[in-house]
Amino acid sequence: MALFQCFTRCALLGVTILVLAASGARSAETNDVKPPAKKEKGEKSAHAFHGKLKAVDKNARSISVGKSIYYITAETHFQRGEKPATLESAVVGEEVRGYVKPGPDGKMVASSLNFGPKKAAKK
Repeated sequence: MALFQCFTRCALLGVTILVLAASGARSAETNDVKPPAKKEKGEKSAHAFHGKLKAVDKNARSISVGKSIYYITAETHFQRGEKPATLESAVVGEEVRGYVKPGPDGKMVASSLNFGPKKAAKK
């Protein structure tokens, strides 16, 4: 009788282990974790830029740097060195750098612009 009880307990333990292992494997297969969405090729993202100022269009409130056009809004912050500046103070051919992000209409909108050469870091 003792041999029969030992066999029954071992069989019951084995079946329990198989059921638990099978349910764990099944839950791993149905895991709904999705990888992050990839950006489409033409989708624009926020970024810093720098280069020579190619053109300034005060009527359209935009500037051109290289092949890119960046639009100016009322929220755009202008600086020349460490002093405030305006779009009217921009000079074609001078260095410009800033930060742009896509606007609601898909155009790249400048959030900050710095005119003139970058100052060397103090040592």
